[in-house]
Amino acid sequence: MATPTTATQLDAIFDRVKRVIPPLEWEIQKPLVARILELKQERNAAILAHTYQVPEIYHTIADIQGDSLQLAREAMDVSADVIVMCGVRFMAETAKILNPSKTVLLPDLRAGCSMANSITADDVRRLKAENPGVPVVTYVNTNADVKAESDICCTSSNARQVVESLGVDKIIFIPDPYLGKWVQSQLPHIQMVLWNGPCEVHIRFTGEQVRELKQKYPGMPVLVHPECPEDVIAEADYTGSTSGMSRWVGDHKPARVALITECTMADNVSVLNPGVEMIRPCNLCPHMQRISLRSVVNSLERMEHTIEIEENIRVRAKQSLDRMLTVRI
Repeated sequence: MATPTTATQLDAIFDRVKRVIPPLEWEIQKPLVARILELKQERNAAILAHTYQVPEIYHTIADIQGDSLQLAREAMDVSADVIVMCGVRFMAETAKILNPSKTVLLPDLRAGCSMANSITADDVRRLKAENPGVPVVTYVNTNADVKAESDICCTSSNARQVVESLGVDKIIFIPDPYLGKWVQSQLPHIQMVLWNGPCEVHIRFTGEQVRELKQKYPGMPVLVHPECPEDVIAEADYTGSTSGMSRWVGDHKPARVALITECTMADNVSVLNPGVEMIRPCNLCPHMQRISLRSVVNSLERMEHTIEIEENIRVRAKQSLDRMLTVRI
Protein backbone atom coordinates (compact mmCIF):
# COMPACT_ATOMS: atom_id res chain seq x y z
CA MET A 1 0.00 0.00 0.00
CA ALA A 2 1.39 3.40 -0.99
CA THR A 3 1.90 6.07 1.62
CA PRO A 4 -0.45 9.02 0.97
CA THR A 5 1.32 12.14 -0.27
CA THR A 6 1.27 14.82 2.41
CA ALA A 7 0.36 18.47 2.04
CA THR A 8 3.91 19.33 3.11
CA GLN A 9 5.37 17.26 0.26
CA LEU A 10 3.06 18.91 -2.25
CA ASP A 11 3.89 22.37 -0.93
CA ALA A 12 7.60 21.64 -1.37
CA ILE A 13 6.97 20.51 -4.95
CA PHE A 14 4.98 23.63 -5.75
CA ASP A 15 7.73 25.80 -4.29
CA ARG A 16 10.03 24.48 -7.04
CA VAL A 17 7.66 25.33 -9.88
CA LYS A 18 5.69 28.35 -8.67
CA ARG A 19 7.52 30.67 -11.09
CA VAL A 20 6.08 28.80 -14.07
CA ILE A 21 2.85 27.26 -12.73
CA PRO A 22 0.23 29.74 -11.46
CA PRO A 23 -1.41 28.87 -8.11
CA LEU A 24 -4.84 28.31 -9.66
CA GLU A 25 -3.38 25.80 -12.14
CA TRP A 26 -1.53 24.06 -9.33
CA GLU A 27 -4.78 23.52 -7.42
CA ILE A 28 -6.04 21.56 -10.42
CA GLN A 29 -2.78 19.68 -10.91
CA LYS A 30 -2.05 18.90 -7.26
CA PRO A 31 -4.46 15.93 -6.85
CA LEU A 32 -3.06 14.37 -10.03
CA VAL A 33 0.53 14.82 -8.84
CA ALA A 34 -0.38 13.27 -5.48
CA ARG A 35 -2.04 10.30 -7.16
CA ILE A 36 0.97 9.71 -9.45
CA LEU A 37 3.39 9.78 -6.52
CA GLU A 38 1.26 7.14 -4.79
CA LEU A 39 0.97 5.02 -7.93
CA LYS A 40 4.74 5.09 -8.39
CA GLN A 41 5.09 3.39 -5.04
CA GLU A 42 2.31 0.89 -5.71
CA ARG A 43 3.71 -0.12 -9.09
CA ASN A 44 7.41 0.23 -8.20
CA ALA A 45 7.63 2.61 -11.13
CA ALA A 46 10.14 5.23 -12.26
CA ILE A 47 9.16 8.17 -14.45
CA LEU A 48 11.56 9.43 -17.11
CA ALA A 49 10.86 12.89 -18.56
CA HIS A 50 12.39 14.60 -21.56
CA THR A 51 13.30 18.27 -21.38
CA TYR A 52 10.42 19.13 -23.72
CA GLN A 53 7.85 17.94 -21.18
CA VAL A 54 5.73 20.54 -19.36
CA PRO A 55 7.01 21.68 -15.93
CA GLU A 56 4.17 19.96 -14.05
CA ILE A 57 5.63 16.68 -15.32
CA TYR A 58 9.32 17.51 -15.59
CA HIS A 59 9.71 19.13 -12.16
CA THR A 60 7.04 17.40 -10.05
CA ILE A 61 6.76 13.69 -10.83
CA ALA A 62 9.90 12.75 -12.80
CA ASP A 63 12.62 10.60 -11.26
CA ILE A 64 15.01 11.03 -14.21
CA GLN A 65 15.11 14.13 -16.39
CA GLY A 66 17.15 15.07 -19.42
CA ASP A 67 17.70 14.92 -23.14
CA SER A 68 17.73 11.74 -25.22
CA LEU A 69 21.31 10.81 -24.30
CA GLN A 70 20.77 11.36 -20.59
CA LEU A 71 17.57 9.31 -20.62
CA ALA A 72 19.25 6.50 -22.57
CA ARG A 73 22.22 6.37 -20.19
CA GLU A 74 20.17 6.50 -17.01
CA ALA A 75 17.48 4.11 -18.21
CA MET A 76 20.03 1.30 -17.89
CA ASP A 77 20.39 1.96 -14.16
CA VAL A 78 16.69 2.05 -13.31
CA SER A 79 15.94 -0.43 -10.54
CA ALA A 80 12.16 -0.07 -10.69
CA ASP A 81 10.01 -2.76 -12.29
CA VAL A 82 8.09 -0.27 -14.41
CA ILE A 83 9.38 2.63 -16.52
CA VAL A 84 6.95 5.35 -17.58
CA MET A 85 8.34 7.39 -20.47
CA CYS A 86 7.10 10.96 -20.51
CA GLY A 87 8.34 11.67 -23.98
CA VAL A 88 7.64 10.19 -27.39
CA ARG A 89 7.49 6.65 -28.71
CA PHE A 90 11.09 6.27 -29.88
CA MET A 91 12.24 7.21 -26.36
CA ALA A 92 9.99 4.55 -24.85
CA GLU A 93 11.34 2.05 -27.38
CA THR A 94 14.90 2.98 -26.41
CA ALA A 95 14.08 2.35 -22.76
CA LYS A 96 12.62 -1.05 -23.67
CA ILE A 97 15.60 -1.95 -25.86
CA LEU A 98 17.91 -1.31 -22.91
CA ASN A 99 15.58 -2.88 -20.32
CA PRO A 100 13.92 -5.91 -21.93
CA SER A 101 12.79 -7.45 -18.63
CA LYS A 102 11.03 -4.30 -17.42
CA THR A 103 7.56 -3.05 -18.26
CA VAL A 104 7.84 0.18 -20.27
CA LEU A 105 4.75 2.37 -20.54
CA LEU A 106 4.02 5.26 -22.88
CA PRO A 107 1.05 7.27 -21.54
CA ASP A 108 -0.22 8.21 -25.01
CA LEU A 109 0.50 6.12 -28.11
CA ARG A 110 -0.11 9.15 -30.31
CA ALA A 111 3.12 10.70 -29.00
CA GLY A 112 5.18 10.04 -32.11
CA CYS A 113 7.89 11.98 -33.94
CA SER A 114 7.95 13.40 -37.46
CA MET A 115 11.66 12.64 -37.75
CA ALA A 116 11.29 9.01 -36.67
CA ASN A 117 8.37 8.57 -39.05
CA SER A 118 10.36 9.94 -41.99
CA ILE A 119 12.43 6.79 -42.50
CA THR A 120 11.87 3.03 -42.45
CA ALA A 121 14.10 -0.02 -42.17
CA ASP A 122 13.59 -0.59 -45.92
CA ASP A 123 14.90 2.93 -46.58
CA VAL A 124 18.04 2.15 -44.57
CA ARG A 125 18.60 -1.13 -46.40
CA ARG A 126 18.30 0.71 -49.71
CA LEU A 127 20.80 3.38 -48.59
CA LYS A 128 23.25 0.66 -47.57
CA ALA A 129 22.84 -1.10 -50.94
CA GLU A 130 23.55 2.19 -52.73
CA ASN A 131 26.60 2.83 -50.54
CA PRO A 132 28.18 -0.59 -49.90
CA GLY A 133 30.47 -0.78 -46.90
CA VAL A 134 29.57 2.71 -45.66
CA PRO A 135 28.63 2.74 -41.95
CA VAL A 136 25.22 4.04 -40.89
CA VAL A 137 25.05 6.59 -38.07
CA THR A 138 21.47 6.88 -36.87
CA TYR A 139 20.09 9.67 -34.75
CA VAL A 140 18.37 8.26 -31.69
CA ASN A 141 15.17 9.97 -32.90
CA THR A 142 14.26 6.87 -34.91
CA ASN A 143 12.13 3.77 -34.50
CA ALA A 144 13.62 0.50 -33.26
CA ASP A 145 13.66 -1.23 -36.67
CA VAL A 146 15.72 1.61 -38.12
CA LYS A 147 18.20 1.40 -35.24
CA ALA A 148 18.44 -2.34 -35.90
CA GLU A 149 19.68 -1.66 -39.45
CA SER A 150 22.31 0.80 -38.23
CA ASP A 151 25.93 0.51 -37.14
CA ILE A 152 25.78 3.06 -34.33
CA CYS A 153 23.34 5.57 -32.87
CA CYS A 154 23.98 9.15 -31.81
CA THR A 155 22.20 12.03 -30.14
CA SER A 156 22.62 15.75 -30.64
CA SER A 157 24.88 15.67 -27.56
CA ASN A 158 27.40 13.26 -29.02
CA ALA A 159 26.88 13.22 -32.81
CA ARG A 160 30.28 14.68 -33.66
CA GLN A 161 32.13 12.33 -31.31
CA VAL A 162 30.22 9.30 -32.63
CA VAL A 163 31.07 10.16 -36.24
CA GLU A 164 34.72 10.75 -35.35
CA SER A 165 34.90 7.46 -33.46
CA LEU A 166 34.32 5.48 -36.66
CA GLY A 167 37.58 6.64 -38.25
CA VAL A 168 36.17 6.61 -41.80
CA ASP A 169 35.94 9.22 -44.55
CA LYS A 170 32.31 8.54 -45.52
CA ILE A 171 29.15 7.76 -43.55
CA ILE A 172 25.41 7.54 -44.00
CA PHE A 173 23.80 9.90 -41.50
CA ILE A 174 20.05 9.58 -40.87
CA PRO A 175 17.45 10.97 -40.63
CA ASP A 176 17.98 14.67 -39.71
CA PRO A 177 19.74 16.59 -42.51
CA TYR A 178 20.38 19.67 -40.37
CA LEU A 179 22.08 17.81 -37.55
CA GLY A 180 24.09 16.02 -40.22
CA LYS A 181 25.14 19.27 -41.89
CA TRP A 182 26.07 20.76 -38.51
CA VAL A 183 28.30 17.78 -37.75
CA GLN A 184 29.81 17.93 -41.23
CA SER A 185 30.65 21.63 -40.73
CA GLN A 186 32.90 20.50 -37.87
CA LEU A 187 34.25 17.45 -39.71
CA PRO A 188 34.57 18.69 -43.33
CA HIS A 189 36.89 15.81 -44.28
CA ILE A 190 34.08 13.29 -43.81
CA GLN A 191 31.60 12.83 -46.64
CA MET A 192 28.03 12.36 -45.47
CA VAL A 193 25.09 10.79 -47.23
CA LEU A 194 22.10 12.57 -45.69
CA TRP A 195 18.39 11.83 -45.42
CA ASN A 196 15.68 14.49 -45.63
CA GLY A 197 13.84 13.86 -42.34
CA PRO A 198 13.91 17.11 -40.34
CA CYS A 199 12.12 17.90 -37.08
CA GLU A 200 8.75 19.52 -37.72
CA VAL A 201 9.32 21.90 -34.79
CA HIS A 202 12.87 23.09 -35.42
CA ILE A 203 12.43 23.48 -39.16
CA ARG A 204 9.90 26.26 -38.50
CA PHE A 205 12.56 28.58 -37.10
CA THR A 206 14.20 31.00 -39.54
CA GLY A 207 17.36 33.07 -39.55
CA GLU A 208 15.23 36.18 -40.06
CA GLN A 209 13.31 35.41 -36.85
CA VAL A 210 16.54 35.17 -34.91
CA ARG A 211 17.94 38.37 -36.41
CA GLU A 212 14.78 40.21 -35.40
CA LEU A 213 15.15 38.91 -31.84
CA LYS A 214 18.75 40.06 -31.73
CA GLN A 215 17.78 43.50 -32.96
CA LYS A 216 15.04 43.74 -30.35
CA TYR A 217 17.35 42.58 -27.53
CA PRO A 218 20.88 43.81 -28.34
CA GLY A 219 23.64 41.79 -26.75
CA MET A 220 21.35 38.89 -25.83
CA PRO A 221 22.99 35.47 -26.35
CA VAL A 222 21.14 33.13 -28.69
CA LEU A 223 21.27 29.38 -28.09
CA VAL A 224 20.22 27.12 -30.97
CA HIS A 225 19.49 23.41 -31.29
CA PRO A 226 21.41 21.74 -34.17
CA GLU A 227 18.16 20.37 -35.62
CA CYS A 228 17.51 23.95 -36.81
CA PRO A 229 18.18 25.04 -40.41
CA GLU A 230 21.62 26.36 -41.32
CA ASP A 231 20.58 30.02 -41.45
CA VAL A 232 19.35 29.75 -37.85
CA ILE A 233 22.56 28.08 -36.66
CA ALA A 234 24.54 30.84 -38.40
CA GLU A 235 22.99 33.36 -35.98
CA ALA A 236 23.81 31.37 -32.84
CA ASP A 237 26.16 32.24 -30.02
CA TYR A 238 25.99 28.59 -28.98
CA THR A 239 24.70 25.51 -30.80
CA GLY A 240 24.06 22.34 -28.86
CA SER A 241 21.68 19.77 -27.47
CA THR A 242 18.97 20.60 -24.97
CA SER A 243 21.21 19.50 -22.10
CA GLY A 244 24.04 21.55 -23.56
CA MET A 245 21.87 24.65 -23.73
CA SER A 246 20.66 24.12 -20.18
CA ARG A 247 24.25 23.80 -18.94
CA TRP A 248 25.27 26.93 -20.86
CA VAL A 249 22.55 28.97 -19.15
CA GLY A 250 23.49 27.56 -15.75
CA ASP A 251 27.19 28.27 -16.28
CA HIS A 252 26.87 31.77 -17.74
CA LYS A 253 23.75 33.05 -15.96
CA PRO A 254 22.96 35.78 -18.52
CA ALA A 255 20.35 38.37 -17.61
CA ARG A 256 18.39 37.35 -20.70
CA VAL A 257 18.78 34.53 -23.21
CA ALA A 258 16.98 33.22 -26.29
CA LEU A 259 16.46 29.47 -26.58
CA ILE A 260 15.74 28.47 -30.17
CA THR A 261 14.20 25.06 -29.60
CA GLU A 262 10.91 23.55 -28.43
CA CYS A 263 9.13 26.18 -26.37
CA THR A 264 8.41 24.19 -23.22
CA MET A 265 12.09 23.70 -22.48
CA ALA A 266 12.45 27.38 -21.59
CA ASP A 267 10.05 26.91 -18.66
CA ASN A 268 12.09 23.98 -17.36
CA VAL A 269 15.38 25.88 -17.68
CA SER A 270 13.73 28.87 -16.00
CA VAL A 271 12.87 26.79 -12.93
CA LEU A 272 16.57 25.99 -12.54
CA ASN A 273 17.72 29.54 -13.29
CA PRO A 274 15.22 31.92 -11.68
CA GLY A 275 17.31 35.04 -12.34
CA VAL A 276 17.44 34.52 -16.12
CA GLU A 277 14.77 35.94 -18.44
CA MET A 278 13.87 33.48 -21.21
CA ILE A 279 13.07 34.87 -24.66
CA ARG A 280 11.91 32.45 -27.35
CA PRO A 281 9.80 32.22 -30.47
CA CYS A 282 7.33 29.63 -29.22
CA ASN A 283 7.13 26.49 -31.34
CA LEU A 284 5.60 23.54 -29.49
CA CYS A 285 6.05 19.84 -30.26
CA PRO A 286 2.51 18.49 -30.69
CA HIS A 287 3.68 14.98 -29.82
CA MET A 288 5.38 15.90 -26.54
CA GLN A 289 2.30 17.91 -25.58
CA ARG A 290 0.15 14.76 -25.70
CA ILE A 291 1.66 13.59 -22.42
CA SER A 292 -0.23 15.04 -19.45
CA LEU A 293 -0.61 14.38 -15.74
CA ARG A 294 -3.96 12.76 -16.44
CA SER A 295 -2.50 10.43 -19.07
CA VAL A 296 0.27 9.44 -16.64
CA VAL A 297 -2.36 8.64 -13.97
CA ASN A 298 -4.29 6.53 -16.48
CA SER A 299 -1.13 4.81 -17.64
CA LEU A 300 -0.13 3.75 -14.12
CA GLU A 301 -3.65 2.82 -13.01
CA ARG A 302 -4.36 0.72 -16.11
CA MET A 303 -0.74 -0.28 -16.86
CA GLU A 304 -1.05 1.05 -20.38
CA HIS A 305 0.35 1.41 -23.02
CA THR A 306 3.07 -1.24 -22.92
CA ILE A 307 5.92 -1.07 -25.41
CA GLU A 308 6.94 -4.37 -26.99
CA ILE A 309 9.73 -4.96 -29.52
CA GLU A 310 10.47 -8.12 -31.47
CA GLU A 311 13.53 -9.73 -29.91
CA ASN A 312 15.58 -9.96 -33.13
CA ILE A 313 15.01 -6.24 -33.72
CA ARG A 314 15.67 -5.35 -30.09
CA VAL A 315 19.01 -7.18 -29.98
CA ARG A 316 20.30 -5.54 -33.15
CA ALA A 317 19.03 -2.11 -32.09
CA LYS A 318 20.70 -2.55 -28.73
CA GLN A 319 24.04 -3.12 -30.44
CA SER A 320 23.75 0.29 -32.09
CA LEU A 321 22.83 1.93 -28.79
CA ASP A 322 25.56 0.11 -26.87
CA ARG A 323 28.17 1.31 -29.34
CA MET A 324 26.93 4.87 -28.90
CA LEU A 325 27.07 4.64 -25.12
CA THR A 326 30.75 3.67 -25.19
CA VAL A 327 31.74 6.88 -27.00
CA ARG A 328 33.25 9.49 -24.71
CA ILE A 329 32.04 13.08 -24.94
